Amino acid sequence: MEQIINVGIIGCGGIAQGKHLPSLANLDYVNVVAFCDIIPEKAQALAEQYGTANAQVYEDYHEVLKREDIQVIHVCTPNDAHAEIAIAAMEAGKHVMSEKPMAKKAADARTMLETAKATGKKLTVGYNNRYRPDSLMLKQLCERGDLGEVYHAKAHAVRRRAVPTWGVFLDGDKQGGGPLIDIGTHALDLTLWMLNNYEVHSVTGSVYHKLSQTPNAANAWGPWDPEKFKVEDSAFGFITMKNGATISIDASWALNVRQPDEAKCTLCGTKAGADMNDGLHINGEDLGNLYVKEVQLGGSGVAFYSSDHDEKPEFMEMRLWMEAIINDTEPVVTPEQALVVSEILEAIYTSAETGQTVYF
Repeated sequence: MEQIINVGIIGCGGIAQGKHLPSLANLDYVNVVAFCDIIPEKAQALAEQYGTANAQVYEDYHEVLKREDIQVIHVCTPNDAHAEIAIAAMEAGKHVMSEKPMAKKAADARTMLETAKATGKKLTVGYNNRYRPDSLMLKQLCERGDLGEVYHAKAHAVRRRAVPTWGVFLDGDKQGGGPLIDIGTHALDLTLWMLNNYEVHSVTGSVYHKLSQTPNAANAWGPWDPEKFKVEDSAFGFITMKNGATISIDASWALNVRQPDEAKCTLCGTKAGADMNDGLHINGEDLGNLYVKEVQLGGSGVAFYSSDHDEKPEFMEMRLWMEAIINDTEPVVTPEQALVVSEILEAIYTSAETGQTVYF
């Protein structure tokens, strides 16, 4: 690439460290020149590791947005700051990638979309599970019509005991919710994308706080503090689309199930079905017999062969995002799609609180 893109990172926590910065560092035409965090030591450490020689560290994101040499802003903050920063960045003439979910509130996500349209700036959301080999393969099968009409789907975001105990994950004010808005958002995005259906009719939801008060609980990151656990431990939703298709979603950080299942979907169509359990499987009927096909992804059948699928999903996500900016094309994850995800998540919470179905 002849064009050099300068990026500013706002929020230097785990998602910036684990996904954004390693992926951006893989692109030789991208320079990360600004690192902003309310804890300047975190920003400084990342600037030394990933920044250019003249990279600057900031505590106030407004100072980053004043820089005319920055074309792109990545928002990697807690959920409640996504909209505020993204809107200000686009109004300052920057393209924006916001981490998921698009915003804490659907109304704020809608304002983000309106701002993108008004400013002409590109806006995308970090739904990186679309770029996995199994996701890309299943999407192609759906587009080709191999499953027929997909009229029911399930979005899986279930952990048995994996409650994040660091940061603000358990803070409802900062995050807007628990596992539903945290990991359920990935599974829902993946499912809607497979169906290519964003026309919602109604949403019914249930939210539970059944295990959050368990003291000394078994957990992947050590016991959680029941006093700090202010969000749901599990949530479930049922979505009816305008064409009659239905989607169910299960989301949990702690749930008494034997088998966890996260960032996956199950599809049921008129010609065949598909699931992502222990690999990608297609099931159907042929000549009066049932079959299950397991898709072999990548170049595992040929020694020393490297396939296109060897690119890490997060690397592909960043590459395609930057190419959309350079080529002035639509990003893979559009703000219109991400908005619908946020609207559904909020509707599940609203339905659970009111006991009523939410109609769109």
